Amino acid sequence: MEFLTLSPVSLPQRLVELRARVREFLAEETAAGRIAPHCDQWLAGWDPGFSRRLAAQGWIGMAFPKEYGGSEEGALARYVVTEELLAAGAPVAAHWIADRQSGQALIKFGTEEQRQAFLPAIARGDCYFAIGMSEPDTGSDLASVRCRGVRVEGGWRISGTKIWTSGAHHAHAMIALIRTEAQGESRHAGLTQVIVELPDPDVEVRPIKLLTGEHHFNEVVFHDTFVPDSRVLGEPGSGWKQVTSELGLERSGPERILSTFPLLVSALEYVAGAGYRVDPVALGELVSRLWALRQMSLAVAGRLEQGEDPATAASIVKDLGTRFEGDLVDAVRAMAGVEPDLESAQKLPRMLAESILHSPGFTLRGGTNEILRGIVAKAVRTS
Repeated sequence: MEFLTLSPVSLPQRLVELRARVREFLAEETAAGRIAPHCDQWLAGWDPGFSRRLAAQGWIGMAFPKEYGGSEEGALARYVVTEELLAAGAPVAAHWIADRQSGQALIKFGTEEQRQAFLPAIARGDCYFAIGMSEPDTGSDLASVRCRGVRVEGGWRISGTKIWTSGAHHAHAMIALIRTEAQGESRHAGLTQVIVELPDPDVEVRPIKLLTGEHHFNEVVFHDTFVPDSRVLGEPGSGWKQVTSELGLERSGPERILSTFPLLVSALEYVAGAGYRVDPVALGELVSRLWALRQMSLAVAGRLEQGEDPATAASIVKDLGTRFEGDLVDAVRAMAGVEPDLESAQKLPRMLAESILHSPGFTLRGGTNEILRGIVAKAVRTS
């Protein structure tokens, strides 16, 4: 089953040196008080200033061509940088979606005008994107799109609702999947991706707050929003093929493993300072799972580096990774014996509270575990 192949990846010396530079940069940012470690920062850590400082180092748009402001360093170099950012709990949410997948979609399917309009700004850390996939009452069934586009002179009128759109209240644009033809025998036909520029008076962004009161998610309502033909991404009717090509990028990265890694580091520092004896079996299980998942995620990045589309392998990594993130939270609660407290001046109680309150979303965002297992089962059955 070639689609499940995850061959080990050895990082070249230039990427080992890159990792050292990123660690040095993060140490300087932390020492200067510009950043502090938190959990789940690829979703919650919105800091445009930090994104621009990263961009100044050449660490956004690393897989973009140079003519669009990128460095052409590739998927593995981007993996090394993002792994270090996540491990440090750095605030990367502002540029995350644009750098991870929206920019790649523009490179693969966009027109030259679209690339010039957005990619250099993404690489500078000045342009943020949101994902317009999920819709109310449809769960993870991406094909059940009800958001419609009607042909009008010069473009399309969009009506309908998207939900769980992280960062839409900050974003400069959203790539939305809409239905532009009546549904026939195939639910996957007649779908189109469009670039909706934000803010727009005909786009209503409604906040969906977390248990913490934080605002990251949104419900986005299109009230006959006009999208010009120049903002159709790829070919009308090809939306399903295009959007599914993004899923390997969305599901396989280290963010599906490392959202709670800063919590583990904080817990180990705490128990070492308090003189606790940690159960070596429990700790060994966590570390071994983390090591294995990291190798799997890195292997997917290696396949992306080769221009492959490892969507099924990415589904496996995402399923296993997000379960690990939640298990890590439970293990730390048992290991450290501290009460979670968002207002605590101590790092561990605060980070534990953050992780607990964010954890319900771990196995939902990017596709539920049940959907991912269905994808894998279908691939196995048809292989």
